Amino acid sequence: MTTGAAFPWPPTPASRAGRLIDRGVLALTGPDARTFLQGLITNDVRRVSPTQAIYALFLTPQGKFLHELFVAARVAEDGGETLLIETEAARAADLLRRLSLYKLRSNVALADVSSQWAVAVVLDADIHAAPGTAWTVPTPEGPALAYADPRHAGLGLRMLVPAAAAVGLADGTEAYARRRLTLGVPDGSRDLVPEKSIPLENGMDTLSAVAFDKGCYMGQELTARTHYRALIRKRLMRVVAADGAALPPPGTPVVWGEREVGEMRSAAGAQGLAILRVEDVEKPDVDLSSGGVPLTVSGLAPAPQP
Repeated sequence: MTTGAAFPWPPTPASRAGRLIDRGVLALTGPDARTFLQGLITNDVRRVSPTQAIYALFLTPQGKFLHELFVAARVAEDGGETLLIETEAARAADLLRRLSLYKLRSNVALADVSSQWAVAVVLDADIHAAPGTAWTVPTPEGPALAYADPRHAGLGLRMLVPAAAAVGLADGTEAYARRRLTLGVPDGSRDLVPEKSIPLENGMDTLSAVAFDKGCYMGQELTARTHYRALIRKRLMRVVAADGAALPPPGTPVVWGEREVGEMRSAAGAQGLAILRVEDVEKPDVDLSSGGVPLTVSGLAPAPQP
């Protein structure tokens, strides 16, 4: 087993490292950065350090999904701290805009630094670390940040790498998508509909995205009520197409006979995710299909940890 301090750069081919070209990075600096972010996202920013990263959500005031994000900390030689937020590249500008709306008099600076940092995954790293455990990885172009994915051990490592150091990395988007779908892990707005999806219906409580003991944050009331009253009528589930057929695109209704019981989310080949009404799919002899493709439910999403 490789230790974090000895993690090699570039990663070995056997580690299945690749760049996620659809991810972007924002930076928060200033003395109020932690307090500012703590009041807005679902997880506890106090846990973030150079040795610990977190996964979290940014919600509407009504508790509906807006953005997913990972938060890691980088400390410069002069002691100054930067909170680096990894999120969807195509929606990073929207997240930056929404965060800026709440800046008010907080002494915090926000910037899009996607041109400076590349996001990578290492799917098969020979490292066994607690979820979110972070460390620095030296590269010729400067230090990178690596951390065990906080959501599921099967997702390996995530990395924030100086852009110049990531030039030789292959595109890992497809391999990562297949891995996360096998594990039933949703991926931002591919699986959660902005301003509509309820986080706990999509398994976010089992992905370490929500700290129920952290105090107030945007959308806390509905999230806490859903959790403590068990008001979950729909759930994200792992589905498989019969005979290896390709599953239909997101948004395609899932039906039982002529009754609509949910809809598809993202898929890769025959593996995919769907949001389904629990009371319907738990009935015996339920024959589901979507877009004419018969499918079976293989379990709740995400899959249990190994």
